[in-house]
Amino acid sequence: MTNQLSLAGKTVSPPVVLAPMAGITNLPFRKLCREQGAGIYVCEMITTVALTERNPKTMRLIEFDPDEETRSLQLYGVDPEGVRKAVRMVVEEDLADHVDLNFGCPVPKVTRRGGGSALPWKRRLFEEIVTAAVDTAAERGIPVTVKMRKGIDDDHLTYREAGLIAQDAGVAWVALHGRTAAERYSGTADWDAIADLKELLDVPVLGNGDVWEADDAVRMAAQTGCDGVVVGRGCLGRPWLFGDLEAAFSGRRTRLMPSLGEVAKVMLRHAQLLVEWIAGAESYEARRNIDAEEHGCREFRKHVAWYLKGFPVGGELRRSLAMVSTLNELEDLLGKLDADAPFPESTIGKPRGRTNSPGKVSLPDGWLDDRDDRTVPVGAEIDSSGG
Repeated sequence: MTNQLSLAGKTVSPPVVLAPMAGITNLPFRKLCREQGAGIYVCEMITTVALTERNPKTMRLIEFDPDEETRSLQLYGVDPEGVRKAVRMVVEEDLADHVDLNFGCPVPKVTRRGGGSALPWKRRLFEEIVTAAVDTAAERGIPVTVKMRKGIDDDHLTYREAGLIAQDAGVAWVALHGRTAAERYSGTADWDAIADLKELLDVPVLGNGDVWEADDAVRMAAQTGCDGVVVGRGCLGRPWLFGDLEAAFSGRRTRLMPSLGEVAKVMLRHAQLLVEWIAGAESYEARRNIDAEEHGCREFRKHVAWYLKGFPVGGELRRSLAMVSTLNELEDLLGKLDADAPFPESTIGKPRGRTNSPGKVSLPDGWLDDRDDRTVPVGAEIDSSGG
């Protein structure tokens, strides 16, 4: 593959996409990652109902930084007309430059409604949703992409047929996570499926799954021939991974291995960005009289364990950092870390974030009976976005 990817006539170099992650890929985190390296940075998953009903939290989640060159929004919907209405809102109100459709989420509350990674099994419904999005977005030249998994489980694979349907509908690319919904985040991603889809389709194919290091991305590209990579859990507590990815796709061997003191500076920056973002809301937080600094620090707490993974930090200090309520408290606690502690090489190439065991996929009653049934399940839509 080349080290370039095109989207709406713009070059994406390196060919790297930040995967939407609920409760993670908000504006502050995207900004922090973009400060490290270039790519496409996608906001948290937005549901069509929450968007069109102008849910205050959702309207907050679709805010983009003024210097985000490509405003990338991931949309979730199960009803073709609901998707069409949401994309029309994006078009008419100039809310984004790129719409990605979510057909990859394996979470039970999503699949039991027929959404996410369950939906491509209903191939005609899938076709209607993708076509509605592409046709509506085309009115303003907004590219639509699709992110999906291999299928529901090994007995109900959908990625080949869904890839062809999406290509025929006019998507700009197809991204494939090399796991089924049943596998969730367990085991090892199947990169052979990514290679298979790349060989099958004419549109660009992006690979997703087990990109823990920049070298993994380069290896995935070489092994599968994919046109780009989608990075999710690998960047948790490591926004500098995007700097490594930029170097790797440029052929440079340089890799960032920050000391604990350098990581502490990134942690403080992350918390400050969260507080600034929340303080700038017109906002559901303000209306609920929630202190912006306290709320921002609470939002930051989930990131502490990821940042400190493998570093020699005592249990009491770790617990204190994971309970911070103010920036001054955070800065004081970070000052107690051993700034000279080297980056823990034992964590390189290891999974980060959620891991779990395979399990049976929750589906609507009779979901597997008729692949050509276009009926939208009752209660399929979700009225809240993000985490």
